[in-house]
Amino acid sequence: MNNKDILVVHPYLKSSRHDKDFFLDEAVNLVTSINLNCIFKSQVGLEKISSKTFLNKGYINKLKNRVICEKVSLIFINTNLSPIQQRNLEKELNCKVIDRTGLILEIFGSRAISNEGKLSVSLASLEFQKSRLVRSWTHLERQRGGAGFMGGPGEKQIESDKRQLTEKINRLRKKIKSIVSNRDMQRNRRKKNNIPIISLVGYTNSGKSTLFNTITKSNVLSKNMLFASLDSTIRRTFFNNINFLFVDTVGFIRELPTTLIDSFKSTLDEIIFSDLIIHVRDISSNYYLEQKNEVLKILEEIGVKSDDNRIIEVVNKIDLIDDKRRFNNISNGNMVFVSALNGFGLDKLKKKISQKLKI
Repeated sequence: MNNKDILVVHPYLKSSRHDKDFFLDEAVNLVTSINLNCIFKSQVGLEKISSKTFLNKGYINKLKNRVICEKVSLIFINTNLSPIQQRNLEKELNCKVIDRTGLILEIFGSRAISNEGKLSVSLASLEFQKSRLVRSWTHLERQRGGAGFMGGPGEKQIESDKRQLTEKINRLRKKIKSIVSNRDMQRNRRKKNNIPIISLVGYTNSGKSTLFNTITKSNVLSKNMLFASLDSTIRRTFFNNINFLFVDTVGFIRELPTTLIDSFKSTLDEIIFSDLIIHVRDISSNYYLEQKNEVLKILEEIGVKSDDNRIIEVVNKIDLIDDKRRFNNISNGNMVFVSALNGFGLDKLKKKISQKLKI
């Protein structure tokens, strides 16, 4: 048994209409992005959701046999579970169960670099833990440790007292508030200098940070992995005889936990106050349409309408596409096709930016 082995399960309602393969592939990518080894993946269609265990009894029995056969101690259920559902599944399966919010928080905790990023993830983790205090902690939870599921950044084990958690949350909010005040002052200074601010948004692993690096000649972490960069980065660059400020933001993903959206609000505010928003899309993904819709959905949640005139769609990774007919199905006048990796199409993007800003 390898303690990094994990089973991945994507449950869905049979009555729902969504791409099951997309969600299962994404679930596997999530666990591998944090160096876990998926040794079994499965989809399960449900007639209804069990309030006690989310999954039906028949599938739980199949999963229990798989746990014994594979000798694993960790299962990822690719949905958000209630505390009761998570606890009951752990009892039934006799192993640790982590849900979607828990895993994404764990990934964010391992990626945060800046002080603000670490504080924001810690706040989101504590809020999540607070909602889980109804659980009865067993030896499985005590094994989580600082880097394990779901201790949260820097936590050795969950604090058992709600009052202590509340005090920690309040202290973190106070620290983040101070950072937000400084960020607001910096933003106001930038506005006074009349330097156009351009935010890059996109589904995680769309090549957003690579495009940011290419345009600004920076070296922000850019890897072929989910959530390679979390921290908002701002760089000044100069083209078409104008100074610009480009902002690289955290990548989006389906069902991004509300606690994370709230905790990263100050970072996401950079998008709201931008003069332009570049929506970077990965044309090489088989699910580029689904990813586009998820990004627009999250933008709506933070107050940016899908038809906002500031948005420029940048179709990235065209160097990975052999069948050019794919472009015919998605092309419109507001799109720019680029390869952030080799720089193809960047001149057209810069021209589009100037046209949008009327400079």
